[in-house]
Amino acid sequence: MSRNYGIQLYSVRDRTPTDMKGVLKDLAQMGYKSVEFAGFFGHSAEDIVLMLKDAGLTLSGTHSGLNDLLTDYDSTIAYLKAIGNQHYIIPGHDLSTQAKIDQFVEDVNRLQPLMEKEGIKLGYHNHAHEFLPNEDGSMIYNTLREKTNLWLQLDTFWAYKAGEDPVKLMEELKDRLFFIHLKDGTADGKGFPLGQGTAPVKAVHDKALQMGVPMVVESETLKPSGTEEALACITYLKSLA
Repeated sequence: MSRNYGIQLYSVRDRTPTDMKGVLKDLAQMGYKSVEFAGFFGHSAEDIVLMLKDAGLTLSGTHSGLNDLLTDYDSTIAYLKAIGNQHYIIPGHDLSTQAKIDQFVEDVNRLQPLMEKEGIKLGYHNHAHEFLPNEDGSMIYNTLREKTNLWLQLDTFWAYKAGEDPVKLMEELKDRLFFIHLKDGTADGKGFPLGQGTAPVKAVHDKALQMGVPMVVESETLKPSGTEEALACITYLKSLA
């Protein structure tokens, strides 16, 4: 697998609402090859396509809530198709009760085949709470694996924070895994740029290369800024070459 790193634009959320064009160009100049959106901030589909083209970036996917699909399915799908997005990732969901889990499973199982017909894969991005037991004692993440056909975007840091081994999880998920989030931090949940925390970033990175799983960088602290944090992350990744 080539080392074409992507980045989740939540990492630079201090700029995306007001300077999407500029931040895309800056990320491309750093060496990122693709971006995963976390909001479009009123930009038309045509604007998004043009900004990506001007920056020389490709679109790896978007983080958008389930509610967008439930309340405005047709226009949401039309927009995604217009920008060429093939991966719709639910960035988390309230799964705090069995009833909410059951409803989520019902909703995604209904929506996924419809979206597949439109050429869009529906996936789910975890945090730490999915690795906790639900009301019947089973792990929420396992319920999602067993009762849905969702693609899975493993956030390796949140899995680590929950006490899981992200490398082992990657091996278990195999063909369900269409991206990973490569992120660093400490076991108490504090985030850091790649290489500055205690998460097993290099082991995850090497396993992703071995498996051919695309890596999307995410770094959330905005310290001192999202742009500088993004640069620190890709500088670390280049040191692994």
